[in-house]
Parts: sequence; structure tokens; C-alpha cells
Amino acid sequence: MNTLPLALRNLMRNRRRSSATLLAMGIGLSAILIFGGYSRNVILSMQTAKVQYHGHLQVQHKNYFLYGSGDPAAFGIPDYQRIVERIKRDPELQPMLSVVTPKLQLTGIAGNFSAGVSRNVIATGMLIEDQNKMLLWNDYGNSSAHPLALMGTAGDAVVIGTGVARVLQLCEQLKVTGCEANTAAAPAPGTQLPDDIAALSASEKPAAAAAGETRVEMLVANTHGAPNVASLNVVKAENQGLKEFDDVFVAMHLPQAQRLIYGNGPPQVTAIMIQLRHTSQMPAASARLNQLLATEFKDLPLEIQDYETLNPIYGQTIGFFGSVFNFIAALIGVIVLFTIGNTMSMAVVERTIEIGTLRAMGLRRSKIRQLFMCEGVLLGVLGTALGVLAALAIAFLINHSGMSWVPPGYVDAYPVIVRIWGELPLLFGSAIGLMLLTVFSGWWPAKRASQALIVDSLRHV
Repeated sequence: MNTLPLALRNLMRNRRRSSATLLAMGIGLSAILIFGGYSRNVILSMQTAKVQYHGHLQVQHKNYFLYGSGDPAAFGIPDYQRIVERIKRDPELQPMLSVVTPKLQLTGIAGNFSAGVSRNVIATGMLIEDQNKMLLWNDYGNSSAHPLALMGTAGDAVVIGTGVARVLQLCEQLKVTGCEANTAAAPAPGTQLPDDIAALSASEKPAAAAAGETRVEMLVANTHGAPNVASLNVVKAENQGLKEFDDVFVAMHLPQAQRLIYGNGPPQVTAIMIQLRHTSQMPAASARLNQLLATEFKDLPLEIQDYETLNPIYGQTIGFFGSVFNFIAALIGVIVLFTIGNTMSMAVVERTIEIGTLRAMGLRRSKIRQLFMCEGVLLGVLGTALGVLAALAIAFLINHSGMSWVPPGYVDAYPVIVRIWGELPLLFGSAIGLMLLTVFSGWWPAKRASQALIVDSLRHV
């Protein structure tokens, strides 16, 4: 007896019930795939943003990640140019590298003394050309990042967060919207820059500010604990997404940051950012970097940190989407389990006399069980195919709809993409899971059908 054609004919005997079962399976699988593809895109969008701004890996002073926020200058990397050049020239790393660039993080106080206001800030000194190259990294085709406004500006130029502009009462000059008048911070008549701070910044401040410039003073403690002040030209205020970060953000040219911290002494940096061509190259690159640090740079207390460690919210987001995906898959799996089980049980009840007849003709119990299991497998194959095709069609429509979204903590909009095609673990994992669920759902009714007594089956009404 050819089991497969007979099982297909049995499914076609009640087209309405079989179609309803296939529809439930298709909808369930497509829902799982669409959410899985969407969450995959969210994770890759966040990865793109992290890699664009921080690189895949960073060379840092040991314990800088744990304690550096309190005093970044104390965790500086001396002779960083030699390390950067050695990494760039390494024959193993060179094919994997996209950008290798240093950065310096510092804390200080920014003040607009003409308005009598100031606030604590966290500044980052960077090589703007290298940072803009990093922003071009778009391995997954989902980036819309724009170049930094510091490109082509003078050495004293800075970009600040809109929160800093709001506190320093620079909204009008920098064309920042959403600011309300702060009457509590109104300066007393005739408020001017204090004489001691003015004297400290005299060497840095130009003789006369150009027309249209918006200048602030920044006070920083250098490596010896002495105060150092610079007059800076604010070229733009940009929203940084998170209010806590936006309220303290300052970006400047690396040489300016180094002068504030190290003065005329040897310049240092707090990190060397390493951006790779592909994220999959991280294990090999990290192993080679650790080898270099243990041999050529063993006299320096350095370590390697990856972007996931530097950005804990990334791992938390992956965990969140994973738990939601598992919950949705389990919920839909239970629905499909009972739907298929009900369909197969009804088929057994309706064909009880037929089962008794086949048993009376000499068909073994294993063949009866095999027949019903084959019907369940066919339902699984057809339902899986329907679900996959429906999910691909819906994903195509969403991907070409032009919709976009802003990830948490960002201001750049990223396109909404459902990544199903090419995501083999998601596709095969969901399809195989549904197939196994179908087989499990049909096993109990098939077992019950094979164990029915011939006499009881033939007299069934």
C-alpha cells in the first residue's frame, strides 16, 4: 500500500477542516517569522549604531571601563600613536580593519558666563575624519547616519547636546526648538566672566569672536589637578537621544581635548577604537590584538573591550527580544498543537469503521499508525510552506513600505525591515519546530487509532 497518496486523499476528504488547520498553521508560523525578522533587524540596527560610534573593539587602559568615568585622564594611554600604527600595519589584522582611531574622554564644566549659567559636561575628543569614516559602516544596509558637524571646522569648534544648549541658554543662537525661558537662572545685571577664569582662557581665546559665533568657556582639571580653561566655538547643538547623555554631551577635536588635559606635555588618549569590515571577524581580531598586547605592548596595562561589553543595553535588548520571541512561539505552538490534535482526533472518530475494516483485512497496527502519522506530516509540510510563503510576502511589503523607526537612545531614523530571507537559523528553526510540533500532535490520535479493537470499530455508529 502506498501510504503517502492515501494520506493525501484522506486529507482531501474534508477540505474545509484541512484548510482551516493549514490556515491556522500558516498564520502561526508567519507571525513567528515576521516578529523574528523584525527583532533581528532591531538588533542589527542597534549593532550598526554602536559600531559606527564606538567601533567593534577598543584598546583601553585596564580598569578604565570600571572606574574611568570618574577620572578619565588617570587612565590615559601613552604613546598611543605607536599602538595605532602597529595595529594598522599588522599583516593579520590589516585585511579585517576598516578604521583605527583614538579618542579622549574628559569631564569638565561648560559655562556661558554672559548668561551666568554653567553645567557639568562629558566631552569626547576625536579625529573627525576618522569618525566620519566610521559612520559609513553599513554592513546590513540599514544605516542613515549623517556626518559630524565638526568636519572642516577650526580647532576650537565643538558640538554640544541640545540639553547642554538649553541649560546654557543658547537655544536662540543655535536654533534649538522646545526651550522655555528659565527665569530662575537669569543673571544679575553686569554679570561677566570671572577674572581668574578669564585669565586662564586668555591664551586660548581669539582676540575677537567672529560674527555669528556662539562661544562658551570650558573648565577642566588637567593631569596635575590644576584648572585649565578654553574658549570654544559652538557650531551646532544636536539631540543625542537619551536625555541623560544629551544634557552632558560635548564633542571636540582631539588636539583641543588633549591640550585641555595634558597642556604642553605628551598627549594621551583614553581609548583606541577599532572598526572591522564585518562583525563576524571580531573573534579573530580580538585574539590577535590580545596577542599583540601580551608581547609587543606587555609593558603597558592595556586590555580589549568589545562593543557589547561597552554598551550593556545592547545585550539587554537581545535578551528582551529573545524572551518575547520565545513567549510568542510558545503561545502559538500551544494553539497549533491543539488545532492539529483536534483535527486528527476528529479524523480518527469519523473513520473508526474504516479502521476496523482495514484491520479485518489484515493491515497491521503499525500501518494504521503510519497512515495517520503520514497525514500529520503532510499537514506540517503544507502548513510550513504556506507560513513561509506568507511571511516572505508580508516581509516584502513591509520592507518596501518606506517605514522607519528611531531606536531607543538614538535620534537617527532607521528603516523598518523584516529580515527573513537569508536568516537561515530563523527560517529552518521555525520550520523544523512546526514540523516536530505537527508530528507530536498527530502521534496520540494515531496511536489511539492503531490500538482500536476490530470488533468495536466495525460496530461503531
